[in-house]
Amino acid sequence: MYAPPIANLIDMFARMPGVGRKSAVRMAFYVMGLPASEAEAFADAVRVAKETVVLCETCQSYTDTQPCAICSDAKRNRAVICVVENPKDVEAMEKTHEFSGVYHVLHGVISPIDGIGPDDLKVRELLERVAAEDVQEIIMATNPSVEGEATALYLAKLLTPFGVKITRIAHGIPVGADLEYTDEVTLARALDGRREITL
Repeated sequence: MYAPPIANLIDMFARMPGVGRKSAVRMAFYVMGLPASEAEAFADAVRVAKETVVLCETCQSYTDTQPCAICSDAKRNRAVICVVENPKDVEAMEKTHEFSGVYHVLHGVISPIDGIGPDDLKVRELLERVAAEDVQEIIMATNPSVEGEATALYLAKLLTPFGVKITRIAHGIPVGADLEYTDEVTLARALDGRREITL
């Protein structure tokens, strides 16, 4: 139906997470409609990112400097490490402006169905950090999925011998939601994570 180069471009866009076939077609034709200079700039941005971005030697997030900007920030509290699944989760946490510690990126979660075990994640690097640094608390901020919960529990068992405080982010009802439309598991988590109201 399409010329082979366009079909290949569509296939490449369709491989992206959350991108269906129709969206891939739209993106491919958008790129085809760009002026040559913009299309080249787009291709250069992908190439340069792949050539220059590496994993931070400390937190395992993406960076083009060693260590990354967060790990090299002297104002950050290195005694508190927030463990997240992916580099994009670091940005989500940073947007809250509530966390002043540092991060550790696992690059996934334990998922036997998908053939992902602890050795496929940045678990060893986390253990080495905790052993070498003066860490007081580790916050498990993996997603509230079955795999995220299993990964958090697995890490907690490995980290317990280090004598650090291990906490889990609270999961509950999103702001603006109605209780009547909230599922039982989310309500139970919200009750477990309740806090005292102080005036």
